[in-house]
Amino acid sequence: MEYDKIKQLMEDMGNSKLTSIDIDFADGTKIKMTKQNNQTTKDNYFVEKNNNTQEKIENLQGTVEENPSQKTDYPEKTKEKNNIVKSPMVGTFYLKPSPTSNAYVEVGKEVKKGDTLCIIEAMKLMNEIESDYNGKIEKILVEDGQPVEYGTPLFEIA
Repeated sequence: MEYDKIKQLMEDMGNSKLTSIDIDFADGTKIKMTKQNNQTTKDNYFVEKNNNTQEKIENLQGTVEENPSQKTDYPEKTKEKNNIVKSPMVGTFYLKPSPTSNAYVEVGKEVKKGDTLCIIEAMKLMNEIESDYNGKIEKILVEDGQPVEYGTPLFEIA
């Protein structure tokens, strides 16, 4: 399904009294949308592919409200104060230099700017990814061996 059609479906759902919709296509693709608190948010939209994996549809930021005159002002979420290390390339994420080695980092480990955090394999080349920050690893956001895209968040450093 094309982006414009998905966006139109979101707008139509926002203007209706529907709270959820599930669509199954012949090729195995599934779309599930759920509306909560009188508005739809991009975190509620998923496409399920034939191989039973799910991925979020990105860049569908627009919020659709049922009745703008009844809008309630909620306090904005405070942003995390942690630094995020993102993938500088497309490839496969590895926490260890080899299958029998120890991981470069783990949750709770102190790191300094320039320390190696992981490897991203791209076109059979192993690229060491270094920390841009000093701090402690709060979260590892990607699993070992997982494919990553450019800009994928990898680590959260406090």
